[in-house]
Amino acid sequence: MFIVSLSYIKPIEEIDKHLAAHVDYLKQHYEKKSFIASGRKVPRTGGIILSNLESKSELERILQQDPFSLNKVAEFEIIEFVPSMTLPEFSNLLPD
Repeated sequence: MFIVSLSYIKPIEEIDKHLAAHVDYLKQHYEKKSFIASGRKVPRTGGIILSNLESKSELERILQQDPFSLNKVAEFEIIEFVPSMTLPEFSNLLPD
């Protein structure tokens, strides 16, 4: 599992120009089940994406297609982790 931390590197006005395209991009990857949760940081300095892809290289390839990446308005940090405990309703996130 991966936590993707996006950090804005341009003013929020520039971010907002690409926000609709970014949301469309997220929706596409939810449909493909590549992402399982996402949202803004508070304060609004970036965002977080949770991904259950098996390969970091596949995630990196997908993130390169994000409009925030294509337009160089955000940087991405990928943190890989192995869940060891969850609420029962999230047990599908545990490794086999």
